[in-house]
Amino acid sequence: MCGILGLLLADEDAQINQMLFDGLTVLQHRGQDAAGIVTSEHGRLHLRKDNGLVKDVFQTHHMIDLRGNFGLGHVRYPTAGSSSCAEAQPLYTNYPHGVCVAHNGNLTNAVDLADYCRNKLGRHINTDSDSEVLLNIFADSLIKGESNGSDMVENIFSAVEKVMSLCKGGYAGMYLINGIALVGFRDPHGIRPIVMGTRKSSTVDEKSDYIFASESVAIDTLGFDLVRDVEPAEAIVITMDGQVHTRRCLPEDKISLTPCIFEHVYFARPDSIMDGISVYESRLKMGEKLAYQIIEKYPDHDIDVVIPIPDTSRTSAVQAAYILGRPYREGFIKNRYIARTFIMPGQETRRKSVRLKLNTIKSEFAGRNVLLVDDSVVRGTTATEIIQMARDAGANKVYMTSAAPPIRYPNIYGIDIPTRHELVAYERDDEEIAEKLGCDWIVYQRLNDLEDSVNEAGDCSDQSYETSCFSGTYVTGETINDDYFTKLHDLRNDDAKLKQLESTGAAQAAKAGMPPGSHDGCENLQNDRRGATRA
Repeated sequence: MCGILGLLLADEDAQINQMLFDGLTVLQHRGQDAAGIVTSEHGRLHLRKDNGLVKDVFQTHHMIDLRGNFGLGHVRYPTAGSSSCAEAQPLYTNYPHGVCVAHNGNLTNAVDLADYCRNKLGRHINTDSDSEVLLNIFADSLIKGESNGSDMVENIFSAVEKVMSLCKGGYAGMYLINGIALVGFRDPHGIRPIVMGTRKSSTVDEKSDYIFASESVAIDTLGFDLVRDVEPAEAIVITMDGQVHTRRCLPEDKISLTPCIFEHVYFARPDSIMDGISVYESRLKMGEKLAYQIIEKYPDHDIDVVIPIPDTSRTSAVQAAYILGRPYREGFIKNRYIARTFIMPGQETRRKSVRLKLNTIKSEFAGRNVLLVDDSVVRGTTATEIIQMARDAGANKVYMTSAAPPIRYPNIYGIDIPTRHELVAYERDDEEIAEKLGCDWIVYQRLNDLEDSVNEAGDCSDQSYETSCFSGTYVTGETINDDYFTKLHDLRNDDAKLKQLESTGAAQAAKAGMPPGSHDGCENLQNDRRGATRA
């Protein structure tokens, strides 16, 4: 899961560097591994990317050099590929025109496509990133279309059609075609989110500025008006003169809207609107249905207080407390300078981080029967530590609830749930899970209640969702026994990730006592002039 942002301003002399920085900061919750910005200034591209948070990657001297009225931004949460900053986005190829891509999601046939690019297209693939595949297939198709004398906009649509006909998985992204157009696109099932916004230009009469983003909150923050979501299999082409062209790039029988429901559970900010549905309202509904299920299962429950596990679960916890008729209290105080633990690689890293991230207000736990509300329970590492913290603070009984159903299957569309064996709910029932976590009982949201929560928040009744991590059903046709899942486990389980980290140049340098460098596997960019003297 990543955060993507694209801007095209009508004024050719306008600067978007600060807007891209601010927008990526708003989307930082979608990925803390790496960040990047590319801008176009009168045909010249300026690129800066590196591992780290937005505030650390972009210093003043970088921002000064990121000039232009047209650009892309990206924050990375790694699933496919490695954590090398060579795979930080946006990615770039110089031919034709200079094309950049910013992508959110995961291609399930990326290995085959990389071979296709090398062997059939004669294009070099330098990383394990599926985003590089998206870039090269698109660029190759553009070249072939131009050689046939096609209209540029038609050529762009044809290139996106080629991408969508070959690529399998969940993805949303943007292409920057230098000096020509900004392109937003979304996979045929609409699994990953992308929205479009606009505003009137403040400096060019009767012209508009345009924005694409993973979430509407970035559009709101930057002063744009939300227009709509990009539709499944749709490409939106905005040319440099502000003309907007749209097209569905696949036949209708290959298109269906099944957005990822985990966006509403965990990833998205509550103030975002996704496919016309308020994330905040959907989480209120989740808390409501969760509370009714507790009453159904434990009509004589002895819950004294409802406490959320910050931050995502707060909205659901408030509504659950209201329905249960019990006080809502903040029992955990969060250190906001620690990354989201679900995103962190390695069980031990997550376990240590929980104690750094959260501290208890002991008076809210002492002698009480506490209901903890979390948005989801994945590996169980965080939940186990939090339950023990509640007991250490003096709780009499600790009950656990999850606003999401049990996670028993891998996610293959861009969320880091790679292997069943690392999931606490794998081959366990609720009683066994409670024993494993150390709580007195646990109640999970029912899948149909979760889907109803989102649909009721959007005043719709028949919308389907991508729910594979709960149901084991994959909308792109994979089955759990496919070889793909075995390969996925080998590449992305915690042990494999730790080995990858230990093999990096930065890790080897640290072992040798050498100072860390900021460009582990990443090209030195021309606009990074820390050692240069300015004229």
